[in-house]
This record gives sequence, C-alpha cells and structure tokens, in this order.
Amino acid sequence: MPRLMAILIFAVALIVATLTVWSSLALWYRLPLPDAGRATAAGIFFVFGLFTVAALASRLRMRVILSFAVVFALILFWWSSIKPDANAAWAPDVARQVTGRIAGNSLTLTDVRDFGWRSNSDFTERWTTRTYDVSKVKTVDLFMSYWAGPKIAHVIFSFGFEGGEQLAWSIEVRHKVGGAFSPLADLFKNDPLVIVAADERDVVGVRSNVRGEDVQIYRLRASPEQARNLLLEYVAEANALAESPQFYNSITTNCTTTVAKLMRVAGDKVPFDWRLIVNGYLPDYAYDRGAIDTSMPLARLREISKIDERARADGLSPDFSKAIRLGVPSPDAVATP
Repeated sequence: MPRLMAILIFAVALIVATLTVWSSLALWYRLPLPDAGRATAAGIFFVFGLFTVAALASRLRMRVILSFAVVFALILFWWSSIKPDANAAWAPDVARQVTGRIAGNSLTLTDVRDFGWRSNSDFTERWTTRTYDVSKVKTVDLFMSYWAGPKIAHVIFSFGFEGGEQLAWSIEVRHKVGGAFSPLADLFKNDPLVIVAADERDVVGVRSNVRGEDVQIYRLRASPEQARNLLLEYVAEANALAESPQFYNSITTNCTTTVAKLMRVAGDKVPFDWRLIVNGYLPDYAYDRGAIDTSMPLARLREISKIDERARADGLSPDFSKAIRLGVPSPDAVATP
C-alpha cells in the first residue's frame, strides 16, 4: 500500500508540475497586463504550483490539490475566452486572407498575393483577383524552405495548370506589424493563422532570393484529380478561416499539420508520423511513401531539388517557376481512379 501511494503521489506531482509550467507560460504570454503584471501573475502561480507539489507528501494534500484544481479551472475558463483578432495592424505580407468562389470549373480567388520583393523591408504590395479553370490543374509540387537548420522548414504547396501557370499556397503566422515568429509564443494563442495564395516568385522567391533560405522543390506523384481535390480543399479552408479565424500553433496547427489535414480530407492517406511534427524530414517521409521520385537515393534527389542557385540566377523574372524546375525529376503521376 505505501508503494502504491508513492506511485500515485508521483503521478499527481508530475501532472501538477506540467499544468504549472503550462499555466505560468500562458499567463506570461497572454494575460492582458504590462510586463510587470504578467511576470507577477506567472510567478505567483508558479510558486503556488511548487507549493502544491511539495504539499503532496503532507496531510494537507487533499486541500491543496482541491485549491490547485479550482485555480487551474479558472485559468482554463479564461483561456477558452481568448479568441483570435479578426482585425489588427497586420504585417503587409499577411494583411489579407485569400478567399475563393467556385462556379462549375471556374475558380475566382480574391486577394492573391503578387508582391515585388527587393528586401525584407523594401517591396511593392500587389493583391489581385484571378480566375482559374480547375479542370486544367495537372500537378502539385512541394516546396521546403529551411530557415532554422535541417529539422525545421516552412512548407508550401504549388499547383500547376496547363500552359505552365503555377499557384502556390502557404500557411503562415499572421503576425502584427513589428511582430516576429516565435515557436514558443505561438503555442499560447499568440498569433492567428493565415492562408496565402501567391505567385511562386513572390512566396517562394522571397525565401530563396531575399531571405537566403535553403529552398527545395519536390515534384509529387499525384493524379490531376488528386491535385484538384487538394486545391479545392485549400480554397474551402481559406474561406472557413476568413469566416472564423483560428490561432496558429507551433505543434498542432501549423504549415505542415494543416496541410496533412487538407490532404486527408481530399482523399489521400497521410498516416501519422513524427516527421509531420519535425517537418524538416518531410521529404524523407514522402520518399518512404513513394510520393516523390524514388529512382535515385534521397540524398541525390535532395541536392537536385535545391533551387537557390537557379532562383538567384533567374532573379525573380516572369520565368521564375520554369527556371527553378530545370533538372528536377518528376515522378510518373498515379493513374486517375
């Protein structure tokens, strides 16, 4: 019996410690007070949590646990009341949420981004309305933009139409003017999610040519029907997001997990894999599933897929999409069911 009690106390202590850390960070990042106020509230709760853990070995354990549960319930109630901003002073590149309207095979997108980038702070803003024939979608490609080493990347999907036109989709953090991406802060309802539809020389080119990120392109093995279904799911998700904003989350709702959800809805099987979280290894995942070219070792394919030199040589010209694909193998598309 004493051993069982010790195991139970240890389990409760672990739970209380975890909830203490989470709640303290939530108070620090989201409590609507000046820095001093947020730090004080977070510090007080953290000390209270440590006191609760220490009291588990005393006769006061039940009273302390009950007190902790009541305070934590109040924090959860407050937390559930925090909703994403619908309107704010958004950074220019995420100022608008694309929306789409479908009539037969005609897709009209409003607020397609077509920025002219000269540097991160020097650019020409252009937002356009465009119409596409979804019956002419033929391909879908995966871009990986490595901005923090080989483990973490930004994921972009691009749809190819008859005639060579490309339409890229990027799921991003909608940060405010002067804000910056913070993986830790964005675990705590820091910024909303935004879906950007854009020209490749904008959303891909800014990463390869302006920010100097390691950008790679992988041609996906997908039928035109599968590509169209995924595109339409992007449109549906963008419309839903415009209607009901949601928060970006570095683990559960990011550029990779949201795409995986869209692919499942579109009919593709996307088994859970740790590489969907540590998304820098997404090409390894796609290679293992035969979703990209497997006629050569992945290491060789990865080298061929790097677009940086071709992108910089092109200089964000109208032929950018064609230039960055030179020499990149395209697997045979699967047969349309």
